[in-house]
Amino acid sequence: MAQNVEAKVVIIGSGISGIAAAHKLVKAGFQNVRILEATARSGGRIKTGKLGNTMIEIGAAFVHGPSEKNPVFCLARDYNCLDPKALTPENQAVQVEEYPPLVPNWFSSSGQKLNPECMEPALELFHELIENTPQSKNHKKRSWHSVGDFIRSEVRRRTEKRWKGKDKNTRRLLLGAINTMLKEECCSSATSSMEVLDLAGFSVYEHLKGVDCTFPSGFEGLIDNLISELPTNIVTYNRPVRCVHWNNRESGVNPVMVVCDDGEEIVADHVIVTVSLGYLKKHHSTLFSPPLPTLKLQSIHKLGFGTCDKIHVEFNSPWWDADCEIIYLVWDDEDKISDQVSDLHKHWMRKISSFSVLKPSESGSHVLCGWISGYEAEYMEKLPEDEIRRCITELIHTFTGDRTITPKRIMCTQWFHDPWTLGSYSHLAVGCSVQNIKNMMEPLPKRGEQPLQVLFAGEATHSCYYSTVHGALLTGWREADRLISHYSSSSSSH
Repeated sequence: MAQNVEAKVVIIGSGISGIAAAHKLVKAGFQNVRILEATARSGGRIKTGKLGNTMIEIGAAFVHGPSEKNPVFCLARDYNCLDPKALTPENQAVQVEEYPPLVPNWFSSSGQKLNPECMEPALELFHELIENTPQSKNHKKRSWHSVGDFIRSEVRRRTEKRWKGKDKNTRRLLLGAINTMLKEECCSSATSSMEVLDLAGFSVYEHLKGVDCTFPSGFEGLIDNLISELPTNIVTYNRPVRCVHWNNRESGVNPVMVVCDDGEEIVADHVIVTVSLGYLKKHHSTLFSPPLPTLKLQSIHKLGFGTCDKIHVEFNSPWWDADCEIIYLVWDDEDKISDQVSDLHKHWMRKISSFSVLKPSESGSHVLCGWISGYEAEYMEKLPEDEIRRCITELIHTFTGDRTITPKRIMCTQWFHDPWTLGSYSHLAVGCSVQNIKNMMEPLPKRGEQPLQVLFAGEATHSCYYSTVHGALLTGWREADRLISHYSSSSSSH
């Protein structure tokens, strides 16, 4: 391709998809690439923090499917960001779907520690259903409305036979465990309830091989490495964009004008928009002039975007087993299959399905990461820290039966109230299909003298890895490639 492409490219957002696009364009010889970032930092939904002396992930925590097919894994490996175990061929070869083989502790709301083996029937049934959801739109006549609907009706149907011989108490606990797994699944999909997930759409998501792994020194290290390889000052921080004026025929030369909040006007040939779907949902009408085409708007509206938050809690000493990797909480009074709480104000903490055990830090502090999603997460974000601490302390007392356990420090994420993301990640809501994602990634204008004026990247524009960091990264590369091939074909045709 012709070196030193003069085209002016503006990238909106310095998350991983924006950075990935810039990387590829700069390598291909594009001279005028600029990233506009609304906040004071790069990384977007990748954000590493500290709780006391323990490193915590405020944003993305896992490399999902760390194997050769995952570009995030490959980059992290090349930058030496991963621990040796994640790099072993065995680790890369395991097909785990969504469920890494973690060592669990189970507690019930009557203050008892449960035998994990007794919980196995619930886990087995749940995974069997989740991994075999009907994939086509033409289910038998007794169609299920959603993933949640399918799981609820199938749990009822299958447990009648399977758990027939079990006593009432055991059955109640097993149904409680199914609820725990449903809430867990809500966190994976960043949704309020599995009732809002499209059944055919659910199987569109593709899993990569490998046991999920984390970054020992923080996910943000990946961002730092990528940024360090870009030209200095390519990112302008604290520069929100007010409006993208496209199809700007009057200007003659540059078809796009980007207007920043501070009034700065930047002319460009191409703009790559990498803002979150949550941000697009709220601001599309003011962000683009002329407005986006109908198909694009319908897809922005139809695709789901929800919240998954974390509650990091530090303790002086562990109250879980030394080998424990995840703690599951089972409410023994929840025998109706449901992943929603009846009264947000009173019961929001019932949505916390589990706590991941973070590796103990050198300083010897012990930190758990609790998971919560949907309306319950959004409600929690509005509560004062003291109230959250009180509720979490009460929750732990209820499940362990030990009232001497006290959290030392607590820190919650607030993705729903983050004005630049307005949630965590996307899912295929009821009525959604891959076509909606394809509409999302269509560049603008569809027909016109100057093509590729506005391009779209970000996790919600990947057809099978939506909601992931590798999906976001791949979409940044995809849009850069679109421009690169546009200029290589136009230069060869002269």
